[in-house]
Amino acid sequence: MDENMSVELMYDELREQAAELFDTKEVEIIDKAFQLAKRQHNGQKRSSGEPYIIHPVAVAKIVLDYGMDYQSVAAAMLHDTVEDTDITLEEVTREFGSDIAHLVDGLTKLGKVPLDIKDKEEQQAENVRKMLLAMSEDIRVIIIKLADRLHNIRTLNFVSPQKRRDKALETLEIYAPIAHRLGIRAIKEELEDKAISYLDPIAYKEIEDALASQGKSHKEFLETIKKQISERVKEVVPDAKLEGRIKSVHGIYRKMYIQNRNFDEIYDIYAVRIIVNSTIECYDCLGIIHDMFTPIPGRFKDYISTPKPNMYQSLHTTVIGKAGIPFEVQIRTWDMHKTAEFGIAAHWKYKLGLNGTQKFEERLAWIRQLLETQKEADDVKDIVTTIKSDLVPEEVFVFTPKGDVIDLPMGATVIDFAYAIHSAVGTKMVGAKVGGRIVPLDYKVQTGEIVEVLTSSQPGKGPSRDWLNIVKTSGAKTKIRAWFKKERRDENIVEGRAELEREIKRNKIRFTDEEYENIIITLAERQHCATVDDFYAALGYGGIPISRVMPFIRDEYHRLMTARQPEKIKITETSRATKHSVGEGVSVDGIDNCLIKLSRCCAPIPGDEIIGFITRGHGVSIHKRDCTNVPADIVNCEEPDRWISARWLSSNNIKEFKASLSLECESRVALMADIATVLADMRVMINAVNARQDKNGKDYVYLTITVKSTDFLNIVISKLKTIKGVHNVSRSGNA
Repeated sequence: MDENMSVELMYDELREQAAELFDTKEVEIIDKAFQLAKRQHNGQKRSSGEPYIIHPVAVAKIVLDYGMDYQSVAAAMLHDTVEDTDITLEEVTREFGSDIAHLVDGLTKLGKVPLDIKDKEEQQAENVRKMLLAMSEDIRVIIIKLADRLHNIRTLNFVSPQKRRDKALETLEIYAPIAHRLGIRAIKEELEDKAISYLDPIAYKEIEDALASQGKSHKEFLETIKKQISERVKEVVPDAKLEGRIKSVHGIYRKMYIQNRNFDEIYDIYAVRIIVNSTIECYDCLGIIHDMFTPIPGRFKDYISTPKPNMYQSLHTTVIGKAGIPFEVQIRTWDMHKTAEFGIAAHWKYKLGLNGTQKFEERLAWIRQLLETQKEADDVKDIVTTIKSDLVPEEVFVFTPKGDVIDLPMGATVIDFAYAIHSAVGTKMVGAKVGGRIVPLDYKVQTGEIVEVLTSSQPGKGPSRDWLNIVKTSGAKTKIRAWFKKERRDENIVEGRAELEREIKRNKIRFTDEEYENIIITLAERQHCATVDDFYAALGYGGIPISRVMPFIRDEYHRLMTARQPEKIKITETSRATKHSVGEGVSVDGIDNCLIKLSRCCAPIPGDEIIGFITRGHGVSIHKRDCTNVPADIVNCEEPDRWISARWLSSNNIKEFKASLSLECESRVALMADIATVLADMRVMINAVNARQDKNGKDYVYLTITVKSTDFLNIVISKLKTIKGVHNVSRSGNA
């Protein structure tokens, strides 16, 4: 089929659907947006080779399917024009009005990267922050963005493997949690499943195969259960609707590979959904279910009386039938069902006053809280960290003594709870009670618990630095750091400087005062700090992690050491210093009037390649270059400045040296006599001799002899090897 024909057919289907929902004028605006997008993207191709215009049409179709207005559909059609073509936002405003232009602007990534944005993570965070700002003003921005990401991940197999993994990870860590918090279940689950299929294809295939292998039995089981439930429920609620579903691949993946469960240990693979007309009917159905089946203790959740932050409401209970197979039952009204499937997309009109008086603003409070938290943070990347940690699907719902519900991520502590109430509550916190009992500050709250925060009115009371290692949520961490930043500047500067110096010392790095000062100034600039004190303060209150600056310090240290190498290590005539010391037949460069001694660990002799090590209070110790105590890489070793060039003097000036030998031999009579005879014939003095026998009956003989050079020593070794029963002769240390 012709590409243009294919695009036209796609758009005709969308237009037909739009004509049923919008008036003629609104459809004309969508037509106009399509024609402009088609013209602007003309000649552009997707990674799949398809015309680019297919993407905005597909995104607009998803937006339309989720019940959004004509402006959202038009903005979806135009969402890449400002970013990827030469049309400007001003032209979009002129052609389509400020509302559609505002949506397009919220969907447009940052154009030219500002000079102060140094890396991809920071750029990603800035784009997310911009999107959230637009989203806080108009929720339609994020719904279009999720539709955009959904279509992109559906066609991700056409891009490079690395880009595929990057996009999949970003989807799983940022966009799926946002979809979850907005309550858009269908988009959330598809984003998660597609992301996992790219990030862990083997595990994905295992789960897919496990589900497929039981496909027929799954279907039969669900149909049987639905029939049983329907017969009982419809006696009380005649028009109840029943649905069956199997848990998403990602939902199973999380429990199998993150919670370390077997496939058979997952109790909610199967679920039956009962949809009724009223809340009372929900509880009536719950009673029937618990009468028919055995409930599993601890697996009942009432999200009707305590809705999730994403507006989700439903009764959940897990039960076991006569077949011994556990399954979940979800019971909800039709309004709750619409919210569960479409989330905020089902309610966005309320903000505009088109359909009721819902507390729309309260339901979007988390966006503003997230943006407020980011304002207090020193690093824009904290906004992405917050999304990853705080918008996770696993949540707990905790009550204040007044009955207000606070939602927190799984694993959150009572300190997180305090800061979730208000910064001032967290700052003044001195303890907490759960269920009326005092608990430690690292206590992890559980759903349904009533938590009371104990505070102090004492002036100057504040959080402890240790809390940063206890809290779970990024919001609490950011608020704790903000307090230290504001209230303890002098203390932070001292703490930050001390922490950095400790870490530099731990890494055995040494700079001159001038080098250190230059590096700290550079680091302060790189971390967007106005002064060095600001940099130290940020280290002190945790605004800049020490792990972020150490790679740069290590790189600079290695660069400086490399620059010094010719002066310290290389043994060439041009690099020798005018000062030198002489002793033990060795000349040491770059130092004068010092004691020189040959090390006992390797016992160097003339002819060996050597190097000197400046000892503390004992002059220079000379080692063989291949000694086990000499680093292979002098430049990058712990103390490169203490290694110094050394060389043997000419043969006229040198004396005799001791060398140690180790002989591996067969045990036999007269072996020692033969060794002594060979050495006597060569006029070699034996200074020390020792022997031992191992458990296998093999003899080892250790000799210390006097020689003048490595050449002569090699001749001695060759002669010793000719002795009957001597298998090996090698040099050793400790002469």
